[in-house]
Amino acid sequence: MTVITHVPRVTFKTRVRDESVPGSNPYRWQDLTSDDIFKGRKVVLFALPGAFTPTCSSNHLPRYEELNDEFRAHGVDEIICLSVNDAFVMFQWGKQVGARNVFLLPDGNGEFSRKMGMLVDKSNLGFGLRSWRYSMLVNDGQIDKVFLEPDYGDNCPLDPFEVSDADTMLAFLKGNEPEGVTKPRRDFEG
Repeated sequence: MTVITHVPRVTFKTRVRDESVPGSNPYRWQDLTSDDIFKGRKVVLFALPGAFTPTCSSNHLPRYEELNDEFRAHGVDEIICLSVNDAFVMFQWGKQVGARNVFLLPDGNGEFSRKMGMLVDKSNLGFGLRSWRYSMLVNDGQIDKVFLEPDYGDNCPLDPFEVSDADTMLAFLKGNEPEGVTKPRRDFEG
């Protein structure tokens, strides 16, 4: 796996609420570039295989939500959850999980994940191409730290969740040793 030191330059297709849009669904498309997201900012990004999936919905996203204030107290400007899903799926998942603090970033075409070297085949689960699970600390586009889950590869029979969790990243920011992944924050059904 190639290690990169700067976030890839891509354009994300997002949806934003805009009250000037007529009708009952006041949302419009808005392109966000890597510079829009990372330039001049300290960002924690965590990537996961898919919205509405067990670990992602019960622990990964909810724990980052829960620890938002602590991340902000350590100078983090934004927490971003990235998944190879479209903007509509990410929006509905955010509503279902109650995401209010974490920005859900759709990598609909998997371009960012591919350029990061994190796009893997999960056809064994019927998912197709998805992001591997990882987290990273990014300062002004520069990747300072990556926590990559073990057993990286196509069609991994497992979904490792040992180091990309919120507590490990927060411990890193505090200069402490991580204590491990906490228990799930929400129940999952499905």
